Amino acid sequence: MMYYLHLLKDEVGLLNVFQYITLRLRRACLTAWVVAVLCGPRVIRRLISMKVGQPIRTAEEVHKLAELHGGKAGTPTMGGVLILGAVMLSTFLWARPDNPFVWVAAFVFGGLGLLGFADDYKKVKQKKSDGISARAKLAGQFGIALTVGIFLYFHPGTGGFIRQLWVPFLKEPLINDMGYFAIALFPLVIVGCSNAVNLTDGLDGLATGCTITVAITYALFSYLCGHAILSEKYLYLPSSQYAGELAIVCTALVGACMGFLWFNAHPAEVFMGDTGSLAIGGLLGTVALCCKQELLLVLVGGVFVMEAGSVILQVGSFKLRKKRIFKMSPIHHHFELMGWHESKVINRFWILSIIFALMGLATLKLR
Repeated sequence: MMYYLHLLKDEVGLLNVFQYITLRLRRACLTAWVVAVLCGPRVIRRLISMKVGQPIRTAEEVHKLAELHGGKAGTPTMGGVLILGAVMLSTFLWARPDNPFVWVAAFVFGGLGLLGFADDYKKVKQKKSDGISARAKLAGQFGIALTVGIFLYFHPGTGGFIRQLWVPFLKEPLINDMGYFAIALFPLVIVGCSNAVNLTDGLDGLATGCTITVAITYALFSYLCGHAILSEKYLYLPSSQYAGELAIVCTALVGACMGFLWFNAHPAEVFMGDTGSLAIGGLLGTVALCCKQELLLVLVGGVFVMEAGSVILQVGSFKLRKKRIFKMSPIHHHFELMGWHESKVINRFWILSIIFALMGLATLKLR
């Protein structure tokens, strides 16, 4: 919305700056942070009054982990509504509303946020760690992702760009036209990333901190992909006139997560729940797809991949060999059961997330 102030530049010359993404992405980050920090205490009080405490799995389910996390019982969950509200408001204020990539990012973020909210609500209402069924959750995720893929595939301004497949280190797209496989890629990436962030959200601030590093990285990639001169002449990145505005969405997410981390850092006053984790993962996957850096997400989001991979390996090993690889999955619980304090696990995973992000950024010069 604030973008249109530049149309009044003839009356007030200073308003011309509102057309520049670099100004608006900084304002988006600050706006989201301020909203999250100012509204956080009120949201937490409201969640406490609604008695939406996080259900903790019993000792029969998780054994020793129940002792480590027993003190978290009753901590309000569904705090993801704070992130959702901050990002949506900031995006509405600072991003261009006529941008199809912004539309789909907001649609995925809001849709998966509502799906996560329904899951969290069922958990707290029944006072169990099981929410809506896995089948229903996956169906909702796939439905949202497919809708976005079909929309962008047939949109005249984005269809040709979305059909390309780019691989890091190459100056040209590996495949210029993937055909309908481009649509199939959307649920694969969005659902995978959404569930990976959801699995990472098991310790105070872990998923929030890792989200910040990934979102900053993709804010830079989005900005560069939207800048024709930098992307085409210097860095050999995929170029789209719509990609730049996604940098504003990413920085809004950064600001919202920094504000949420104010209350979510150990010991957490509030948890984001599936309301936040499903939405955040879906948004990151959508941005990666829209700036054609979906394959790089495996590296930049390395911590999320570790968490999801540990679950897949654990389940597969137990089914095939009747043996477990880790003491418990996701892998952050494995390190807890090894004797690492929760804060140590969180801090070291944050460090890994920064390293993975830097490795992803290094690919900018390796083309």
